[in-house]
Amino acid sequence: MRLYDHLFTMPDPDDVPEGQDYRANLNPHSLVVLKDAKVEPGLSGAASGSRYQFERQGYFCVDPDSTPGKPVFNRTVTLKDAWARIQRRT
Repeated sequence: MRLYDHLFTMPDPDDVPEGQDYRANLNPHSLVVLKDAKVEPGLSGAASGSRYQFERQGYFCVDPDSTPGKPVFNRTVTLKDAWARIQRRT
């Protein structure tokens, strides 16, 4: 599983303190790779480009890096987390 997130931590990557550049706003968690993720056995032969929704996780696409018996899934869209948004407001 490859979980992608925003590349930058700020809306404007160039909004940095004096003497720094856009790299100061790079998100260290913009790509998280889960090597031991488990999926249903039926997905082991999923075709490259196929799309699936994994419950409570988001929408995923099968990556061309997949091999027979070792599929690679890229998260393309996260699910909305209304509870987290409510908690941030309080």
